[in-house]
Amino acid sequence: MCLKRRRDSESSSSTNSAACNNSKRVSFGPDLESRRSAVRAWGDQPLRIADPDVFDIMEKEKNRQFKGIELIASENFVCKAVMEALGSHLTNKYSEGMPGARYYCGNQYIDEIENICCDRALAAFNLDANNWGVNVQPYSCTSANFAVYTGLLLPGDRIMGLDTPSGGNTSHGYYTPNGRKVSGASIFFESLPYKVNPLTGYIDYDKLEERALDFRPKILICGGSSYPREWEYSRFRQIADKCGAVLLCDMAQISGLIAANACDNPFDYCDIVTSTTHKSLRGPRGGIIFYRKGTKPRKRGTLLTQGDESDHYDFEEKINFAVTPALQGGPHNNHIAALAIALKQVATPVYKAYMHQVKKNAQALASALLRRKCKLITGGTDNHLILWDLRPLGLTGKTYEKVCEMCHITLNKITISSDNGTISPGGVRVGTPAMTSRGCLESDFETVAEFLLKAAHIASVAQREHGKFPRAFLKALENNKDIMELRHRVESFAKVDSGVQSSGGNVAVMDKAGLVCPEILHEIENGTQNLSNAGDKFTWFQKSSSTHSGTSVK
Repeated sequence: MCLKRRRDSESSSSTNSAACNNSKRVSFGPDLESRRSAVRAWGDQPLRIADPDVFDIMEKEKNRQFKGIELIASENFVCKAVMEALGSHLTNKYSEGMPGARYYCGNQYIDEIENICCDRALAAFNLDANNWGVNVQPYSCTSANFAVYTGLLLPGDRIMGLDTPSGGNTSHGYYTPNGRKVSGASIFFESLPYKVNPLTGYIDYDKLEERALDFRPKILICGGSSYPREWEYSRFRQIADKCGAVLLCDMAQISGLIAANACDNPFDYCDIVTSTTHKSLRGPRGGIIFYRKGTKPRKRGTLLTQGDESDHYDFEEKINFAVTPALQGGPHNNHIAALAIALKQVATPVYKAYMHQVKKNAQALASALLRRKCKLITGGTDNHLILWDLRPLGLTGKTYEKVCEMCHITLNKITISSDNGTISPGGVRVGTPAMTSRGCLESDFETVAEFLLKAAHIASVAQREHGKFPRAFLKALENNKDIMELRHRVESFAKVDSGVQSSGGNVAVMDKAGLVCPEILHEIENGTQNLSNAGDKFTWFQKSSSTHSGTSVK
């Protein structure tokens, strides 16, 4: 009897609940279209309305980038087309895998974009598709390097790259003098770095060879983050062959110079070449891997063995598998499209002219500093960067970097090879790609050199008066009149609405973001374009000879 009443009660409760649910469903019926409209409207607002907090910060950052002098060697500006691709609908698509072999369907157009990007990457560096392959999916050059290690090595295998205090990159297996392993490369593989000669700043190739023959690395790495001279790739090839190593070049810093034939070419000697896709390439932030494929060249004195797998490079499958699925998921399709756009520009004569100007500007800046008795590592540069040793001035890189930042000059502190550890770097790295993109020529970098010397003088005086303790030093600089005066001069020099002007009286062609438009400039030089028909996309600035010629910084 109790059981029956309970069942009746449950049945009654269930009936009431169902009726209530039906009532709720019916009540939402008339509101269907309004709900549909609300759901569809969520993405219609522009950023300044959807998130004014983030928008405001982004606007401040854009203003910061263009009101000062950008001398960080690894930074640059991208064109409008690259930014459009980065902010496009391609970011919506998932495309894990390689073209023609994706995990998800609906990738036919993504495949087209990636294939175009690969073709343009090979063309940009004048590579034969029969002898070289390329993977454009890595998220960064560090990811690209680690993919190479993962594909070719087992945990604990040996690698050898330039020591970070000597100018190498941490992704080449850096660990601190006390043995702390800083990068994944040093954590998962055994690393022994080679170094530069502390007296000259140049790589000591004899010691490198001796060290490599003792250590027997499976991968020997050339290329670095802060080395201002040419790399002797032929010597690296000889050393790699002697110790049985794969030769990897990380050309992240100098890839633009290589594409423009403005420095020696690692593709003539190396088995694998990696790079970032931004920096001097002026593309989106990411990485890229080039690898040899096909038949290996026969060594002198050996017989050609038909059908022997050892006669063929086997990098392609190993590296592609290491990139995905071993280390990454889906590639960033918006990045790959943006990279394709940038690589199309890299293959043009105008881009090559830009990179040669980058090199000329670096050499002009180096000469200007040397004339002012500054100490440069190796005494100059063969590429786009210089290393300035501040220790003769009694300054550290950290102190000087901060003073420059307060004056709206951005550069970065760097460890000098003879520094005692990395806590207090003794120098700074200065590069010319970004300001060359904004229109600076050799004469402009004479002015930049004066600004840099003035900042060093301010730092020295403040340090003398207030000591080296960071808190007291920085507090003393908060309302420093010399800093405010130099900041004003720097901002006037870099002011976007008047262009980056030199004293040469030339015409600077810039888009409304302040970027030089080399294609239009090239057309003007060839007589196929003039100022009147450029339209509203570009702003034109006549450089005044009085703009900077009277600037004097003591």
